[in-house]
Amino acid sequence: MEAPKLLITLAHLFGGMFAVNAIPHFVAGVQGRPFPSPFAKPPGRGLSRPMVNVGWGAANAVVAWLLLALPGPLDLTSPADALAFGLGALSMGLMLASWFGKVEDAG
Repeated sequence: MEAPKLLITLAHLFGGMFAVNAIPHFVAGVQGRPFPSPFAKPPGRGLSRPMVNVGWGAANAVVAWLLLALPGPLDLTSPADALAFGLGALSMGLMLASWFGKVEDAG
């Protein structure tokens, strides 16, 4: 039985957010660069080791997949699905740009 459309749309919105959040952590980690994560001291401001960021990026990617595939598969030809995913990705991208910009300026 498929979930109600509103729940599927919300899952796709949050799936876009988790997908975008996976990118900077995973990329910094595989480049061998320390990067802020929730596991740093202080959380989100201090730098975590590259291996921690690879793991955190991978965990975010798994959550994104769960939210994009399981409630109702993401169909990017569907305007509602594409809009939900896109808004989630854009909103997380803007939040991360603002957050990491402040962390970078403070460092």
